[in-house]
Amino acid sequence: MIYSKKNVILHTERLSWKRMIIDIDADSGFCFGVVRAITTAEKELENGETLYCLGDIVHNGNEVNRLSDKGLKTITHQELPGLKGKKVLLRAHGEPPQTYITAKENGIQIIDATCPVVLQLQQKIKRAYTSHPEAQIVIYGKIGHAEVVGLEGQTEGKAIIIESVKDLKKIDFHQPIILFSQTTKSVADFNTIVDEIKSSIEEGVSFEYHDTICRQVANRIPHIKDFASKYEVIVFVSGKKSSNGKILYNECLASNPRTHIISDIDEIDRAWFVGAESIGICGATSTPKWLMEKVANYIKQSNNK
Repeated sequence: MIYSKKNVILHTERLSWKRMIIDIDADSGFCFGVVRAITTAEKELENGETLYCLGDIVHNGNEVNRLSDKGLKTITHQELPGLKGKKVLLRAHGEPPQTYITAKENGIQIIDATCPVVLQLQQKIKRAYTSHPEAQIVIYGKIGHAEVVGLEGQTEGKAIIIESVKDLKKIDFHQPIILFSQTTKSVADFNTIVDEIKSSIEEGVSFEYHDTICRQVANRIPHIKDFASKYEVIVFVSGKKSSNGKILYNECLASNPRTHIISDIDEIDRAWFVGAESIGICGATSTPKWLMEKVANYIKQSNNK
């Protein structure tokens, strides 16, 4: 067994039936914002005090369960007012202003782990909303996604949320438009929306757009497409709630039709690997490295039987 400089498993040995390579993508796994939120939670939990998290800390059930075993309790927004005097962690996705107001009114200590990239975007949207009251604030993102809810909150709930070009009918093309994007969306799709608005807006009407997509996430797309093309079979590991996971999985599938998505080892089918000599394992920005290693070890052990 050989380990790379990033402790990524690169396993090559002669098995009873075939020589097989199992390789974990070194660039898959938690993004900076998620690492920061989880590190913050673990540090607080070391004090032995109860820590609550407003919503799942990351869109991965396995990691949520790991932190739950350490004492992190996940709560809903409805439960927040009842936690008077408690500590509550805000995850990387960010929160709308009302959450901070509710916490202050109830003497709740906020541990703010909002991703700096998301926080900066919230501030940009709030400035645009307050300084351009005549404009429509449009956000390209997933309706109901935690980050988008926080972004929409900067406009008192008045922003127009669009998920695709099909939603452009929500916009009045006779009125000024200021467009932003959820940080984890596709750059190519954002540019398509920009082009569609440019071609539809009334002549002389102001259109301002801001590419607010996190490049640490966006840059994974070309890399993961390249990674997927190098192996006969790809196992993509992701939580079912992860929007980023769905995007990256589809990119893998486009590059390699023998791509399979799982959330844990109990979803693996050995038939996927019949005749394969190389297997690549990758995941979303919300997928912990330890889970990808667990998947690699499981495939190795099952093929040794």
